[in-house]
Amino acid sequence: MHRTPHSSPYLRVMPVLGLMAALLLLGLTPAPRATAAPAADPVRVMPLGDSITGSPGCWRAVLWNRLVDSGHKDIDFVGTLPPQGCGQAHDGDNEGHGGELVTNVADRDLLPGRLAATRPDIVVMHFGTNDVWSNIAPDRILAAYTELVAQMRASNPDMRILVAQLIPMNPSSCAACAQRVADFNATIPGWARATGTDRSPVTVVDQWTGFSTATDTYDGVHPNASGDDKIAARWFPALAAALDAGVPQDPGDPGDPGEDPAACTARFRAVSSWQGGYQGEVTVTNTSASAISGWTATVLPADGARLTQLWNGSLTTAADGTATVRNAPWNGALAPGASATFGFVASVPATAGAPAATVTCTGKAPAG
Repeated sequence: MHRTPHSSPYLRVMPVLGLMAALLLLGLTPAPRATAAPAADPVRVMPLGDSITGSPGCWRAVLWNRLVDSGHKDIDFVGTLPPQGCGQAHDGDNEGHGGELVTNVADRDLLPGRLAATRPDIVVMHFGTNDVWSNIAPDRILAAYTELVAQMRASNPDMRILVAQLIPMNPSSCAACAQRVADFNATIPGWARATGTDRSPVTVVDQWTGFSTATDTYDGVHPNASGDDKIAARWFPALAAALDAGVPQDPGDPGDPGEDPAACTARFRAVSSWQGGYQGEVTVTNTSASAISGWTATVLPADGARLTQLWNGSLTTAADGTATVRNAPWNGALAPGASATFGFVASVPATAGAPAATVTCTGKAPAG
């Protein structure tokens, strides 16, 4: 059968070979094929704790969806345990083992294997409820915390660690538990200040204030839907700030100039209060070794308070009351150790307690 020239594979290849030979004779080489830049790895977040975190721990689903809705899409919740439902799509991997005591996890060295299997960048830890129920001394629980932090840093020297002041507990079978939780929570901020480092900060997230065992749990211990919403709302600003800071770059890959985060801290104080409101103040301090060109703070007021006025910054408020405050043009640049302060007025429900707020901040390095 007669074949046309187009049906011969040799005739299809020869023009290409001839062109390449001509290019080589002229001292030219074909340009390499462009390749797409590798996608950045997602930030890996480990929810760590006991049944409040993992059985089913539906605050994780609420938190996941809120992070995604706010633009944090390149994240990966990790853990050796699978999701347990919760009625909404989310990344349900977690490390919330029902019934576990943090002291047992430390004593039996259970965490290193879990870290090796999941390689988190950030740990979100609500752990110690069973220890408090078992009347274990706060100092021993904190010693377990310290051991776990050391294991986290052995896994990842740049680990960022969010530690909760535990939600209240008031089960019918433990009359003393309510006070024990309050006593233990009071020790956590001092421990965190002593344990945190510039490279691996420890951030305390107040899950206790404004949480009611009567309305936010179904048994005096475990959160119901209302409790899940409150827990997620408290984690969100601290975790969002850690995500905004980004995963530390590999050596030789410093990232885009001017976009590297710089360390800063935020401190809240109540200036004055009255029926139905109060005046608050937040001080942002540059705790890094270099200057920053701007900062962003988040303020989550306790007990349903809402910021209604703000000065020395620009304000954006989310539906749940979380306020995002960015520096004004005149107070964003801070030398190492320098501070800037913004003030606000908040309205509060009639049932609110003393003024309180969870505050965090991130800094922006100047363009190189």
